[in-house]
Amino acid sequence: MPFERKLSVNFVDELREQFGNEIDASHVKKFATSQGCAYPTVARKLKEYQVKRGSWNLTVEEGREILEKAISNPTVLPSVERNLVPVSDSTFVKFGNFNDVKKIISSKLFYPMFITGLSGNGKTFSVEQACAQANRELIRVNISIETDEDDLIGGFRLVDGNTVWHNGPVVEALQRGAVLLLDEIDLASNKILCLQSILEGKGVFLKKIGKYVQPAKGFTVVATANTKGKGSDDGRFVGTNVLNEAFLERFPVTFEQEYPTPANEQKILDLVCEESEFNKRLVDWADIIRKTFFDGGIDEVISTRRLVHIVRAYSIFGNRAKAITTCINRFDDETKQAFQELYDKVDADVEFDV
Repeated sequence: MPFERKLSVNFVDELREQFGNEIDASHVKKFATSQGCAYPTVARKLKEYQVKRGSWNLTVEEGREILEKAISNPTVLPSVERNLVPVSDSTFVKFGNFNDVKKIISSKLFYPMFITGLSGNGKTFSVEQACAQANRELIRVNISIETDEDDLIGGFRLVDGNTVWHNGPVVEALQRGAVLLLDEIDLASNKILCLQSILEGKGVFLKKIGKYVQPAKGFTVVATANTKGKGSDDGRFVGTNVLNEAFLERFPVTFEQEYPTPANEQKILDLVCEESEFNKRLVDWADIIRKTFFDGGIDEVISTRRLVHIVRAYSIFGNRAKAITTCINRFDDETKQAFQELYDKVDADVEFDV
């Protein structure tokens, strides 16, 4: 057996100097020959750097060590410092369940609420304004089918080359004793079940960093949805899902939010636009549309939010027909025509372009 020289303890550095960080079998063979060693001997010594058969990356082990160190002793980003109490909106008009929602929020008790109702009837806005009036911090999370534990609870992020733990909005709300608003909760998948213990008021264990977060005084949860978590039978709210029964059971109360009464809806529009007579016609129009919708005469409805869009459009264009048309163009042609014909019943002076 021929004599084989012993490799230098710094042979990896020598390889880097000669061939760079990424090397293949031809580089290793050349190096082995220059060192008086067999190719298999050098290859065995490079096992921890091997990317695939006949290919090595001489930075892999170094990167692995850095990552393992970061995970075992992570840096935790500081909490948000700014005040999260919503700004009071002068155009807000309380109606429906607002007083009850505000009482629960003002109590600072842990008492999760589920608020359901048709789109655009002020569910989210009323929660924001209840927090504003009660001087309570609010953290809002918009839920989608893609929302997972990492989005809600938190996870590792790469910041300036360092791996750091970043608290998610749920943990932020827990630590601050804030109101956590889960908006459009019925769009969620079963990944939302990571919130089970939190909905019981028990806090959460951050298993990735070995830390338990207890809820601070005042923490509570509000969820809003277009459905009651049972899916959308009529297909109007595409993407909504059937939520886990055990998850829904953790909400002690459910408020059903209706559209404002005509009187309250008039107040809302008058605060946005001073054309009171036009606002009155819009409210009457919306009322007719909703009654027709609930009677099964049409498939769509005009929301309070859509009425606000229309009066703001009127403030810009100064033309009633244009304001209405531009704001109902999002509906299909048949529905749009039906809406225009119903508006003729309350304001015959307006002519729509055909």
